[in-house]
Amino acid sequence: MVLQFFRNPAVLVPVNTKLVLAPADGKVVVIEETQENEYLKDRRIQVSIFMSPINVHVNRNPVGGVIKYMKYHPGKYMVAWHPKSSTDNERTTIVYQMANGLEILTRQIAGAMARRIKWYVKQNDAVIQGEEFGFIKFGSRVDVFLPLDAKLMVQIGDKTKGGQTVLAELK
Repeated sequence: MVLQFFRNPAVLVPVNTKLVLAPADGKVVVIEETQENEYLKDRRIQVSIFMSPINVHVNRNPVGGVIKYMKYHPGKYMVAWHPKSSTDNERTTIVYQMANGLEILTRQIAGAMARRIKWYVKQNDAVIQGEEFGFIKFGSRVDVFLPLDAKLMVQIGDKTKGGQTVLAELK
């Protein structure tokens, strides 16, 4: 069971600067317009992917660009699907600035069983779409904050594959 959890299968990534890829394997559990107050400080479409213990927990860059902001937040360990887990649980916030200047924010969120978030990027790193940026152990969630004019390509309940499933097309 533990070996299954830590697997990291090879992924063929369709690099495309107009697409935002799923950062994680899992299930889309939230799609809503919300106010992002930590860094972007504007209205965004939040897409949340819940990773159960049977999903691959490697996290991948949803877009390519430069890491403009990276912050770790210690916190609680509520179940990852709880609405307050985005602001109260242990989490990291990563902001990607794409070559066109557009910023996409992701948030790794530890769940009730997840007690360790790992990330492999730091501020000012140049990253490639689909490459690994981190890992969350044992059940968790990743939120992606998209521009309001992004064309969504997923719905609540859809299954995602990190680095493969297209979440949205950018204008």
